[in-house]
Parts: sequence; C-alpha cells; structure tokens
Amino acid sequence: MPKKPVQQQMDSEEAEQDSEEAAAIRSEVRGWLAENWDPDLTLRDWWKRLGQSGWGFPTWPTDWFGKGLKGDLAGVAREEIGRAGALGPPGGLGQGLGAPTVISHGTEEQKRLYLTALATGAEAWCQLFSEPGAGSDLASVQTRAVRDGDEWIVNGQKVWTSSAQFAVRGMLVARTNVDAPKHRGITYFIIDMDQPGVEVRPLKQMNGSASFNEVFFTDARVSQESVLGDVDNGWAVALTTLAFERSGIGGGGSMMGAGGVPGEKAGYLDKTVRDVMSTRLSSSEMGSGSMAFAGRLGELMKMVATTSGKGNDAVARQGIARIYIRDQVAKFNGMRARAAVQRGSMPGPEASTGKLAAALDLAAARDLGLSLLGAHGMLSGDDAPLGGTIQQLALSSPAIAIAGGTNEVQRNIIGERVLGLPKEPQVDRDVPFRDLKVGTQRRSD
Repeated sequence: MPKKPVQQQMDSEEAEQDSEEAAAIRSEVRGWLAENWDPDLTLRDWWKRLGQSGWGFPTWPTDWFGKGLKGDLAGVAREEIGRAGALGPPGGLGQGLGAPTVISHGTEEQKRLYLTALATGAEAWCQLFSEPGAGSDLASVQTRAVRDGDEWIVNGQKVWTSSAQFAVRGMLVARTNVDAPKHRGITYFIIDMDQPGVEVRPLKQMNGSASFNEVFFTDARVSQESVLGDVDNGWAVALTTLAFERSGIGGGGSMMGAGGVPGEKAGYLDKTVRDVMSTRLSSSEMGSGSMAFAGRLGELMKMVATTSGKGNDAVARQGIARIYIRDQVAKFNGMRARAAVQRGSMPGPEASTGKLAAALDLAAARDLGLSLLGAHGMLSGDDAPLGGTIQQLALSSPAIAIAGGTNEVQRNIIGERVLGLPKEPQVDRDVPFRDLKVGTQRRSD
C-alpha cells in the first residue's frame, strides 16, 4: 500500500534527524520485521521470536535478550515496531521491574532462568512489597521468612499487589532477621505463586476494577537459590526495584507494555496475534484508567475541550497548554532516567522527581478535564462524554500518588538528595527490629 503524503513527509524529516547509528538501527529493525512479523502467529510464538531477537527489550544486555542500546536508540526500535503495526513486547511488573532488578543483582543462573521467561512473555510477575503496616515505611515489613535447610518458610500478608491474579512468580521482601535494625534484616526473594500456602484475594477499587490484590502466605516455601542479592541485604535490592518503578511511572508510561499481561493465566498466549490485537483495540483504551493516556494528557484535554465546545475558550486553551508542557517535561525526565541506567548507574533522584510529577500531572489533568465537562462531569459510562474517560481518570488518579511511594516520600527523597536538606530524624535506624513498635503490632517477636 502506498504511503500517505503525511507519512512520507514524516519519514523524510525523521531520516534527516537520525544520527548515522539511529538510521542503521531503524534499517535493521525494518528488515527484521519484514522477515519476521506475522499476525497469524500465536502470541506465544511471536513473543518468543521478538524476545530472542533482542528487539523486544533493546536496552537489556546483549547477553540477555537485548541489544544494549541507550534509551533514545531503543526508542527508534520501538517506533519501527509501532510503525509496522506489529504487536510490542510483553509488558508487566516482571518485565518492567523484575528484569532490571535481576540484571543488576542476579547470578548468571538466575538471569538465565528468569530473563528467558520474562523476555518471551512466558511468565507474569507481581510485586510483594507493601503490607497493612508497612506502606510508606516499607522497611517495617513483618512478613517472616525462616530458614529450613535449603528453603525458607514464609508467613505473612501483602497488600496492593497488582496483577497477582496472573503471576506465577512474585518479587518478595520478607523479614529474615529480627535482631538486626529494620533496614538490615530484610531479604529479597523470587517466590513461586502457584503453591499451597499462597492465597490471592482481589480488592475492588473505586474505579470499578480489581487490579490490586491482598496476598496471604501460610507456610509457603521459597528456595535459597531464589534469594536475589545477599540474605539480610534485601533492602538494597528493593531500592533497585523501586527506582525502576518510579522512573517507569515518572517517564510517562506504565508497567504494561504494548502486548499486555504475559503468562499462561492471562489466557492469550495460544491465541493468534491478530485476535489479541483485535480484542485490545475493541476494548477501547478510553476507559482503561489514568495510565492509558500517560504522556499524552495534552491530547486528551484537547479532545475534551473540543467535545465540550470549549476548543476556542482562552482559559481552557491556557490550561491545555500547561498540560502539554507537563507532558514534555515528563518525557525529557524519563529520557534522563533511562540515560542514567545506560551509563551503568541506577535511576537516581530523577526517578522520584518524575514519579512525583506524574502524580501531580494526572491530578491537574483530572481537575481540568472535569472543569471542561462542567455538569457532564457527574455522568459516567456510556452516558458521559468520551465514554467516561475523564471520570475514570478522576477515580484512578489517586492511586498514582500512592503506588511506588507516596508523594510525601518522593518529596523527602528530593529534599534530601537533590536539595541537600537534612534527613528526617530516624530514631529507629539502629534499633533491633524485635524491639520496635511497628505497623499493626506493638512488638515484633
């Protein structure tokens, strides 16, 4: 099919802007797609083909299903996949958080085991961090793991666990030493979710979905080989995961990739890619929550203004311009975070800056959108303008101010690590955990 004039112009401008390296990558990806993209493949076969090529996760190391590309060059590869109309790589907490944590802290055997399944979409993972008494103060986790030979026995409760209903493995932080101070007695495990002693219960949210869960462990088991990093030093590993979570949210994206939730439990792997893409398109992105338009809030506000007849209103246009500016700032901050990773550094303060900005940006878009809708903002569902998109955003946006560390936590990090302000007093930093009154318990025994 001949290209439309607008597309021809875009390709021409793009070619002029590309560096020699970017142009070579663009050409290589186009050639690979021409030989390999086939919408009649099963999702399982397509993701395996894409993952093994290195183009699914081009920022990953070349030894582990990647190309070792910097963020901007990896973006070129993603652009070409989208331009070809191909389905993107599997996306989820395992791919967005687990994989970079394993790459940073895992043994060679752990990388082989975990990254193979994540790159090819064979597994979905969840993040078992927060507890009823350990949210913002994550180091107060009380879920216990006790050594039993070559295994650990796990008992406790986690909450706000996204996608646990699809996960076959979980990134678990658990207390392994109550005699050490709270930050120094935690171990990071990759635990199998499909076993006796692990119970997942969905939590109904005010936006109508149930993507969060609470998870209960009753004598669940995890092997010593599944410890990521060192025993009792899991806090450092957890910080890596949190840094990638914050930079992912703050960079204008979610943990869900273009291909959706991976793994057998989601029920898509044996469907054709064509059917999967048709299902995703017909499900209407508009009603999928606040992250559906992350990085494109300005476009959404423009649509709302046009629909409500306020496209030429000066005050409305000024508000939309502010949202567009916020989108661009988030984009550049995300690029800075990805560049830090490519230099071999962990995401730094820009992760917290971007994550805080994302929460504030969504709140600003929510307020502007409801203001533009006026009385129609009280409607929902099919009766509401744009199918209730703004109403969904309004109900979903508070979660972004909590997930990955609350706005208050991010402000503390920015104050201490960017502005150089004194740390908040921490009288419990050197106190053995068993002597603390934490969370829902007066003492930890």
